[in-house]
Amino acid sequence: MFRKILLAADGSEHSIRSTNYAIELAEKFNGIVEAVYVVDGSTAKSDVLHAATKFEIELKRKEKIKVVKDLLEASGVEYKTNILHGEAGPTIVDYVNENDFDCVVIGSRGLNNLQTFILGSVSHKVAKRVDCPVLIVK
Repeated sequence: MFRKILLAADGSEHSIRSTNYAIELAEKFNGIVEAVYVVDGSTAKSDVLHAATKFEIELKRKEKIKVVKDLLEASGVEYKTNILHGEAGPTIVDYVNENDFDCVVIGSRGLNNLQTFILGSVSHKVAKRVDCPVLIVK
């Protein structure tokens, strides 16, 4: 049923809790989890301005989701991680719909509370537009 699971990860507390649910689904349905972290334009600019090399930028981005990756590793479920670029909501929607995921697990809040307040949450955008079930974790 839920064999191909997308986990939206940004390193926030909600993201970490979401990881535990994604792991449970993967264990129950013998599934594969793909954790994605989306780098938006302002984050990309900040990364470039504050880093000396491409390697340092990549390391900083991987560090954002290190806790998520560590949880997945410790669980023993099959997983992979991926860094995407663009506005989080539409980028996740496009990626999910183009890659035939069976389920999306996403936190109800992420790291950017101002954007959530003004533009509506990423989880809400994803839930409305993807072609599969979505588990929103509080």
